[in-house]
Amino acid sequence: MFPASTLVSTLMLAIAVAAGPVNVIRDSGITLPFAAKLKLNGSSIADVDRSRAAALKGRFSKRASSFPVTNTAVVYSASVGVGSPATQYNLLIDTGSSNTWIGAGTAYKKTSTSTDTGKKVSVSYGSGSFSGEEFTDTVTLSSSLVITKQSIGVASTSTGFDGFDGILGIGPVDLTQGTLSGSSATVPTVTDNLFSQGKISVKAVGVSFAPTTVQSTTNGELTFGGPDTSKFTGTLSYVGLTSTSPASAYWGIDQTITYSTSTSILSKTAGIVDTGTTLVLLATDAFNKYKTASKATADSATGLLKITSANYANLKSLFFTIGSTKYELTANAQTWPRSLNTFIGGTSGSIYLIVADLGSNSGSGLDFINGFTFLERFYTVYDTTNSRFGIATTSSTTATSN
Repeated sequence: MFPASTLVSTLMLAIAVAAGPVNVIRDSGITLPFAAKLKLNGSSIADVDRSRAAALKGRFSKRASSFPVTNTAVVYSASVGVGSPATQYNLLIDTGSSNTWIGAGTAYKKTSTSTDTGKKVSVSYGSGSFSGEEFTDTVTLSSSLVITKQSIGVASTSTGFDGFDGILGIGPVDLTQGTLSGSSATVPTVTDNLFSQGKISVKAVGVSFAPTTVQSTTNGELTFGGPDTSKFTGTLSYVGLTSTSPASAYWGIDQTITYSTSTSILSKTAGIVDTGTTLVLLATDAFNKYKTASKATADSATGLLKITSANYANLKSLFFTIGSTKYELTANAQTWPRSLNTFIGGTSGSIYLIVADLGSNSGSGLDFINGFTFLERFYTVYDTTNSRFGIATTSSTTATSN
């Protein structure tokens, strides 16, 4: 996931679940709408993303004893009910971590459904962390999403979560291993329990985002149980997950990247698709090839690449080959929304690119991260049941909103 103090105090693109009713659609899962918000307080997006990438790699080497979750510039928050009657908590929704916990802000209110398991729980998120006791309780996401006996952590201490009460973890269940005292077992996630309690028929999550040019807007959707077919165009194609470590510990895939039709940026290699990263991060050697091809220069104010209007007119598409299909990131899709330039420390008339340096050369086993700015151009599905990743074009794939 993310060092939360970096996340909350520097850059936040927060996705908040809308307060309206949630409909249960058995064929396409259970859908939650989201709203995008942008808030910047210091560090550049690229620095925050590189910090997350380094921690993602570092976590894998420590998995035998500890599973810290890493930092991000993109988060999701929801008002989640715990207990009966439910107390509402403002939780970050994270696809890169898996423990659900509360108590960073609003205190835990025990009810008749609260059970103390007697176990201690703790997770380190880099520069943020929490520790406390494990309870099981009723967790209410909506009237259609009520989970009984869900494991939750109740924080006695926490750092880095100002303005939030904790985390709703919906990442891979293996990331919970080693987080409970005296136990090496995994802890069923919210998605696991939605499946085991018959709320969804497949352990899969569909993610729909869209480019935005305003600081706050309802422009996304999270679907438990499978894809929402109304959110994509054409064919939803699936690929198996990569076997290359450390990308294989996450939603890892193999892909090739070319600039225009013939300039190789990154040969077929492993990396991850991550809703918790803002930018498209490329291994340093690949990033340098892209920088040369795009004729961009480094901008010290934003930490991003900057391009002149003349060079933007000649900017070619990036093509991501995933499986047997090429997915096009157009010139417009490679740019940060210009109306939001000032929110990242840039100037209103400048053109900034969303491709950034991962911070290490290719060959590490995690050579790219397709972040939020990639995902908002495509519909994606994270299918645990079938160990696969799905992707499709949307009406936003070739949009010129930036």
